[in-house]
Formats: sequence, structure tokens, C-alpha cells
Amino acid sequence: MHFTLKPLSEHTGAEILDIDLKSIPDKTIIRELNQTFSKYSVLVIRNQNLNPNEFYNSAKIFGKIFNQHNKKFALKENNLVHYISNKDKFEDGKPYIPGEGYHTDHSNDLRPPKATILHAKLLPSIGGDTQFVNMHLVYNELPLNLKNKIKSLEALHVYQSSLSKRKLMSLTKEIKNQTEVIHPLIKVHPENKKICLYINPIRIEKIIGLSTKETITLLDELMHYVSKPKNEYRHIWKDGDFVIWDNRILMHKANGDYDMQEERYLYRIMIQS
Repeated sequence: MHFTLKPLSEHTGAEILDIDLKSIPDKTIIRELNQTFSKYSVLVIRNQNLNPNEFYNSAKIFGKIFNQHNKKFALKENNLVHYISNKDKFEDGKPYIPGEGYHTDHSNDLRPPKATILHAKLLPSIGGDTQFVNMHLVYNELPLNLKNKIKSLEALHVYQSSLSKRKLMSLTKEIKNQTEVIHPLIKVHPENKKICLYINPIRIEKIIGLSTKETITLLDELMHYVSKPKNEYRHIWKDGDFVIWDNRILMHKANGDYDMQEERYLYRIMIQS
């Protein structure tokens, strides 16, 4: 390969060194990066220093750019690049911690983004890790009777589930009304063909055919398997990290376990399926 690669866990994640995303004209390198991404699900490309437009151009290595839902976080330099910051607050003054709680990005879209990319610009001195859970491994761990129970089930995904404890930033009414969709609980990854559990407790409003109580019970049962550390890669951020992950096979969550007087600021972009 045209770069240095090091696996980051037994099943998920690879670190990539010796590459500058500002200048990758070689189609062979682009192909190698995409093949590596399909295999490892998380790529951590170290030591990058990209402005918003350079970040946008680098992201296009992995596909067409996805139009994110909440324009509140769009950058002036490029409105398809958004930011993540712990300095945003809810109306009641409480800090907004983007990415809290296990979820998969924008599952309330008809075609959710295949990937999300973050580029670290400012980081707290300690804490703020991101945890990635391999949902193919989670699916494999489910008892046979549970697999059979969910194999034909579908869920309604909305912007903000009434069942979720996590509060999201509000959307405009026009956008909010356009972001409801039904997805199956089981999906097959289109590239590596791995069978994956596809749930999102932050966005699932109900499982079709089940009552609210039954929906909550089933989601809790499935989340029991999601929260096992052995199926996880936990990323400890470093300055300049460019991290891309596969929403089709992973759930993730950000941790707000750091000093909120320090700033955590990253660029974010998504890639179309």
C-alpha cells in the first residue's frame, strides 16, 4: 500500500500514517483507502491540518457529500461542512454535547449517510473519546430466538424519538416533517455483505406492529448486547485526527466526560450512501 496501516483493535479500526489528504491525485491510493475503509469500518488518518474547504475536498475521496439536516452548525466557509462544539447550549443554558448516547447518524433519512467524518481542531486535555460498536458482531451474538424475532421487523425513525432520554437541537418545522422513515432492524452491508443489527434508540419512535411498551422492552434487550466493550473500538482523539466511520455497520457515541471549560471543536461532514 501507499501508506502505513496499523489495526486499532481485533475487529474494528485502522490507523493510517504517512499520507497528506491535501494532495492525493493518485486513483490507486484513493481505491486503496476505500477498500481499507470497507474492511476496517473506521479509519483514523493522523496528522492532518485542513481548513474547511480542504476538509471538504478530502472527504470527497470517499464519495459524494451528504446534505446534513441541521443547518445551525454549518460553517460560513463551506455550508456542507459543519462543526461539533461543546460551547453550544440549549435554551435552558445547559451544554449541548453532540453525539451523546449510542446511535447511528441520520437514520431518519430515506438513505442515511454511509459514513461520517470528523476532523479534530481543538481537543480537551483529557476525555471526550468516541466509542464505536461493530453491529455485525452484535448481531452474531444475539440468541437465535431473538434473531428470529427481529428478522422481519421494521422501525419508524424520526428526528427526535419521544422514547429517547437524549435531547437534540431543534430543527425547523419544514425539515422536521421531512425526516421520518421506516428501516428494517436487520440490514446487509452493501459492500462486505455482513449482516448487521440496525437500531437507533435516539431516533426510533416505534417498532412497527409493537406497542410502545413492547418497543421499549425490545430496544432495551437489544441495547444490552450493544453495550458490551468486546464489540467496541474506543477512539482517543489526537490533534489533527481525520476519522471516518461506517454508519452502515457501526453505532457510536461521544463522551462528555471532560472539563467543559476546555473547548472541543471538530469539523464534521457526511458521505452519501
